[in-house]
Amino acid sequence: MSKVFLLGTNKEIDRAKQVVEVNQIIQMEGYSYDRYVVYNIVKNQWGINYMLINLRTKEFHTADIIRPLKEKFGIGYYYDSENPQFMDSFEVAILLQEAQQQKKAEQEEAEKEKIRVEQVKEIGRKRFAEIFPEDAQAVIVARLKQDDSDRMTDYYAHSTQRIVILGFSKHKRDIFSEMRKHAPNFEETIYLAEFNEDYEHREKYSMGDGYYLEESKYSGWIIEKVPVYDRNRTIEDFAYTAGGEDNIHIDKSDTPPPNNSNQTTEKNSGCTLVEYSDKAVAVFGETKAIKDELKAMGGRFNCRLTFNGKKLAGWIFPKSQEQRLAYYFGLD
Repeated sequence: MSKVFLLGTNKEIDRAKQVVEVNQIIQMEGYSYDRYVVYNIVKNQWGINYMLINLRTKEFHTADIIRPLKEKFGIGYYYDSENPQFMDSFEVAILLQEAQQQKKAEQEEAEKEKIRVEQVKEIGRKRFAEIFPEDAQAVIVARLKQDDSDRMTDYYAHSTQRIVILGFSKHKRDIFSEMRKHAPNFEETIYLAEFNEDYEHREKYSMGDGYYLEESKYSGWIIEKVPVYDRNRTIEDFAYTAGGEDNIHIDKSDTPPPNNSNQTTEKNSGCTLVEYSDKAVAVFGETKAIKDELKAMGGRFNCRLTFNGKKLAGWIFPKSQEQRLAYYFGLD
């Protein structure tokens, strides 16, 4: 089927009908406004393909629809049907040779880059596997975003320029206070450690960006959690990132601590983890800022607990959560 109907132009175009010649110059309208020369024409069962070279970049392109400039409508390739322009065949031959040499050089560079990336990933796989806790359910990362938007055309987009591994989590729940806890691990994200409700973005809907911590998703650093569903897949996903040693900024509290059920720890936050009974452990101190994490780990708040002979408010946990809490509080 060689015929197509272009919406907007209200016109049917037969792609099997040749409209330009070899060596003829055409142009792009509505996007780059570059000019091209047709260096070859290939016919097949679906119509005609026009093989093009960009006169500015010397890159190869292919077009199957080229319309008359006098019928211009929207973005596309156009030819001047009233005053057609042509290049000398010798000039086209030289241009084709230069374009082929450029493409070959680009392919060689791409192959070198592919080898370099694989070498970095090989280092990263080993490095990440060594720091990846067996019980980790998520990776907490910082991403440097670059704004790629073009507001003149209402085009909004962003790209990730760098990824930094900040730590790990034993659960997949998105808790902003947990993200803030890891922000000081990296100099560029320290400012995200302080509570700012405006930085808490909840976009768990179709086409949303999930939960992330930052002023804007289009530029600057954001912090988010990446769930772990398959350990080997996660190692592969972060292999290139971990290949750069400066992309790992993990506080030593993220290293699983030894099992010591009789030890008490007091973190800088002023919280204390104690063995409360044979079947329970408790957390006392300034817990308001981390109450969401404590609740998520199965804790229950009780304002009438007893510690050192005094009645105190605190969080009570089953004994089975002791190792997890020790890991969270950075027990060495």
